[in-house]
Amino acid sequence: MKILQFFQYIYLIFAVLFIYDAISNWNDGSNRSYISLLLGALAIFMFFFRKKFRKRFEDRGK
Repeated sequence: MKILQFFQYIYLIFAVLFIYDAISNWNDGSNRSYISLLLGALAIFMFFFRKKFRKRFEDRGK
């Protein structure tokens, strides 16, 4: 079970990396920054999604 909690926080690390990439490439004039922002938002969504279902799975066992 601890491994699932570890992977949950990897999504936050990826979100920070994607948002940093979007900010650093904002003035390039390409769509790369928008794609990085979208992937960062998706990573944040996946963090909360996995957190909710991990708690639900743990509560089912009790």
